[in-house]
Amino acid sequence: MNSVRNRNSKMDIAVDDSSREFDRSELELEFNERINDNNGENGQRRAEESLPSLSRRASSIFSISAPPLNPPDETDIQKFTSDDFHFSMLRNLHLADFITMMNCFSGFYSIVSCLRFTLTNKPHYVQRAHFFIFLGMCFDFFDGKVARLRNRSSLMGQELDSLADLVSFGVAPAAIAFAIGFQTTVDVLVLSYFVLCGLARLARFNVTVAQLPKDVTGKSKYFEGLPMPTTLALVATMAFLVREGLILENLPFSIFRKGQYFEFHPSIIVFFLHGCGMISKSLKIPKP
Repeated sequence: MNSVRNRNSKMDIAVDDSSREFDRSELELEFNERINDNNGENGQRRAEESLPSLSRRASSIFSISAPPLNPPDETDIQKFTSDDFHFSMLRNLHLADFITMMNCFSGFYSIVSCLRFTLTNKPHYVQRAHFFIFLGMCFDFFDGKVARLRNRSSLMGQELDSLADLVSFGVAPAAIAFAIGFQTTVDVLVLSYFVLCGLARLARFNVTVAQLPKDVTGKSKYFEGLPMPTTLALVATMAFLVREGLILENLPFSIFRKGQYFEFHPSIIVFFLHGCGMISKSLKIPKP
């Protein structure tokens, strides 16, 4: 009993310590040893109750909780690196990966709608661009939920998610801003800065996500800098301007130094500040 209690305390420490990553195989070995030591069904039941549920998943796709998935195993890696199958790339993508790609598709179609607006000057095209960005947000929300519902983690899921977010919440909003009138040289430079900040923010997330402080469920405690989807606030503001006809020559605050070098729209400063917020190291937003 003392040996079982000692192993029990060691396991509790490993689970409660949010700064360490636990190994599933070690816990399973500990679990099997405990069953052997506790002979009988009662001992097995007690061991099962004391084993931490590392793979407990949300029971609903609309659940707020987001427990971490187990990382891909050697089999998943082998499937991506092996040449034994045709179309192995597509065959190894999970359902959540295809949903993430729909997020990227929505962002791209939003950009195409902006181009159509600049060619035809018909407002419904830029309204369509706003709609597809919000549609991309829906796909971005559901891809993680589907992965947890199916208890399947993807080898490329995090990378696909970051790339799709860059298109839908970085490039597409900047394209809308350009289409509705932010078209001076300074405006374009600020929009470029905005997109590059989004790119840097997502790259930093991929590199540092494992080092961010975690709670007892393994979920990061906060966002470091503004998350990419917060650009939806800018998209909603531009949708309001389109609805009210405050675009092109009617943009709020008009244009500064019109007809001179370095002319720009003062409203573009909002994109500059948002870009700074995305790459901020000191700005920490608690996760819900």
